Amino acid sequence: MRDMPEPTVDFDFRLTDRVALVTGGASGIGAAIAAAFATKGATVAVADLATDGGYTCDVSDPESVESTVAAVIADHGKIDILVNSAGIARLAPAEEISLKDWDSTMAVNLKGTFLMCQVVGRHMLAAGRGAIVNMASQAASVAIEEHVAYCASKFGVLGVTKVLATEWAGRGVRVNSISPTVVLTDLGIKAWDNPKGDALKKLIPTGRFAYPDEIAAAAIYLASDAAAMVNGADLVVDGGYTIK
Repeated sequence: MRDMPEPTVDFDFRLTDRVALVTGGASGIGAAIAAAFATKGATVAVADLATDGGYTCDVSDPESVESTVAAVIADHGKIDILVNSAGIARLAPAEEISLKDWDSTMAVNLKGTFLMCQVVGRHMLAAGRGAIVNMASQAASVAIEEHVAYCASKFGVLGVTKVLATEWAGRGVRVNSISPTVVLTDLGIKAWDNPKGDALKKLIPTGRFAYPDEIAAAAIYLASDAAAMVNGADLVVDGGYTIK
């Protein structure tokens, strides 16, 4: 016995009439997602620490998050989709990493993701619908050397994602995450275009890193109604790095 009629799935993954807020959207993965969403018909609000024409937001600051979300809703009337792409990486051996770098990593990657989810989530719950996509990482499920703070923060993002998915799906708000491998953004190229990067690629079954638009494609799917039954999932885009 079915609870509801079988839905008609839109295989074009349209986001027409949706308002999407993308943090970290001024560059890198966030910018690719923002651009991709626009091609699917969404109205995109970009929030970043440094943005031209978007919303200036420090995701680690509760007041900044509140004011940014209020401004987006004042300008567009709603937020249907939230993508948490703002993030930093402070890498060092575990015995050497500074408390400052640990704290800043947690503040942006974990606390910032939660704050955005909480504030935007309240509006989505009141509206009875919404889709949230959190940016995790391959470092959210496997240990990577010199990534102690980054791994801890991204493992935490998966935990937040799953709890919110459990609590909110029955009220119309789906929450999922994406876990990429190294992505060839400007920062990714700078960090991994070296022998260390060459060695890492050898551990990836596909033999290469990902491109920003490949992550954006995953975000389009998760944000669209075609993914209406996908909730609390972590979509891994890592070429198979974590399957071993």
